[in-house]
Amino acid sequence: MAGGSGSELLSRIATGDGHGENSSYFDGWKAYDMNPFDLDHNRGGVIQMGLAENQLSLDLIEEWSMSHPEASICTPQGASQFRRIANFQDYHGLPEFREAMALFMGQVRGGKVTFDPDRVVMCGGATGAQDTLAFCLADPGDAYLVPTPYYAAFDRDCCWRSGIKLLPIECHSSNGFALTEDALVSAYEGARAQGVRVKGILVTNPSNPLGTVMSRSTLAMLAEFATARRVHLICDEIYAGSVFAKPDFVSIAEVVERGDVPGCNRDLIHIAYSLSKDFGLPGFRVGVIYSYNDAVVSCARRMSSFGLVSSQTQFFLARMLSDGEFMARFLAESARRLARRHGRFTSGLREVGITCLEGNAGLFSWMDLRGMLRDKTPEAELELWRVIIHEVKLNVSPGTSFHCGEPGWFRVCHANMDDETMEVALERIHSFVNEHHQRQREQQQKAKAKRWAARGPLHLSLPGRGAAAAASHLALSSPLALMSPHSPMVR
Repeated sequence: MAGGSGSELLSRIATGDGHGENSSYFDGWKAYDMNPFDLDHNRGGVIQMGLAENQLSLDLIEEWSMSHPEASICTPQGASQFRRIANFQDYHGLPEFREAMALFMGQVRGGKVTFDPDRVVMCGGATGAQDTLAFCLADPGDAYLVPTPYYAAFDRDCCWRSGIKLLPIECHSSNGFALTEDALVSAYEGARAQGVRVKGILVTNPSNPLGTVMSRSTLAMLAEFATARRVHLICDEIYAGSVFAKPDFVSIAEVVERGDVPGCNRDLIHIAYSLSKDFGLPGFRVGVIYSYNDAVVSCARRMSSFGLVSSQTQFFLARMLSDGEFMARFLAESARRLARRHGRFTSGLREVGITCLEGNAGLFSWMDLRGMLRDKTPEAELELWRVIIHEVKLNVSPGTSFHCGEPGWFRVCHANMDDETMEVALERIHSFVNEHHQRQREQQQKAKAKRWAARGPLHLSLPGRGAAAAASHLALSSPLALMSPHSPMVR
C-alpha cells in the first residue's frame, strides 16, 4: 500500500492486541481448523474439545421445529406474519420475544423468581451482552474483579472496545477454587492501592471453566460487598440451564428477589444470559442483558442497535420458549444427557488415573494433569499442552489461558460431539497416559541403575585372616552378584 503500512490507517484499538486472541485458547482452535477430525474422512485429525457447545439435545429442537411450522415465517403456516416480521426493526425487540424470554428465564431457575420483560435487552450473544455492559458501567482504565480461573474470552468480550481491565481474584484448588471473601477483599484493596478504580465484579455462575455452581451464601456475600463498596455485580449465567446434578443452581436474581441481602442496592445487579449454551444455538446469536438498573436498561437498549437479533429468529424463539410443556421436557432431558456424558467421560479418565474437579454443570470438565508436568510452571503446562494438541490430536484448553494460578489444569469440552467421537478421544487419552507412565517407569529404572553404578564396586569384608578368609573376600561389581544362581531375576 502506497504511503506507508496499512496499520497506520487504522485505529490504535483495531491494530492493538486487545482482542485477546494471542492465547493458547485460540491457538488450539486454529490447530483444529487446520486438521479437523472426522469419523468418516479424517480419523487422524484433531478432535475439538475446546468448544463449549451442547450438541446432545439438538434433535429435540429439530423435532419441535418440524411439528411447529407456524413458528417460521418462511412456511405456508407462518407466512401470514412475513411482512410484520420482515419489516420489524425496533431495537426493543418483539414484545412476544421479550415476554417469552422472561418466562423461560424464570422456568430455567425452577420458578423461584420471575423476570420483567421490560428489563430484557437483546444483544448479539453473551459476547455482545458483556461488551455492552462494559460500555455502560465503566470507563477506559477502570477495572472489573474476576475470580480465577475465568473464561478465556472475557479479555476480549469485556475489554477490547471498552478499554477496561480485568483483575484476578485468586482462587485455589485447596477449596475447589471457591471464591472467598478474604480473596475478594485482597483483590479489591490491591487494585485500590495501585490507583485502579474498581467498577465491578464479574462472575460466571455456573462457572466456566470449573463446571461448578456458586452457593447462595457466596452470592449474598457478593451482593453485600457490591452494595457496601458501590461497585457493580455482573453475573454471567449463560449455563443456568445446564446444571445436571446437585447442588441446585441459585441465580443472583433469586438472592435479590428473596431479600437475602437487606439493603441490597439493586441498581448494581446485572445478569448476562444467552441461548448459545443451554440450547446449543450459538449461530442464532441470541444474548440478553437483564438489569435492575433503569439507566442501564435504557442505555443498553440504545446500544443493542449495534447487535440486534434478527426478527425472524425472535419470532421462532418466541413460539418455542412459550411452549412451557416442551421447555420442561427439554430441560429435563438435556440435564439427563449431560449427566450421562459427564459421567462416561470422567469415569473414562479415572480408568487411567486422571481426575477432574467435581462438577455438576456446564459442558466440560476441569481436568487435573498436574502429575504429568515436567515441573510446576506455566511453561511446563504449555509444553504438555503442545504435545496433546500436536501428537495426541486433542484440542483441550490449558489452565493458563483461563488465568489459573496453578499449572496443570485443563478444560475439556465433551458435549459438542457424538458418542463415537468421545470414545475415540478417550482412547487417545488412555494411550497417551499409559505411554507417559511407561516412560516414567523407564526413566526411574535408568536413574536407579545410574545410582548403583555411581557407587562403584561393592566389597564385602569378612572377619578372620588367612587364605580361607581371603578367598571368601568377594568383589561385587553388580547387584546381581548378591543373588542366588537360582533367583528368578538371574537369567
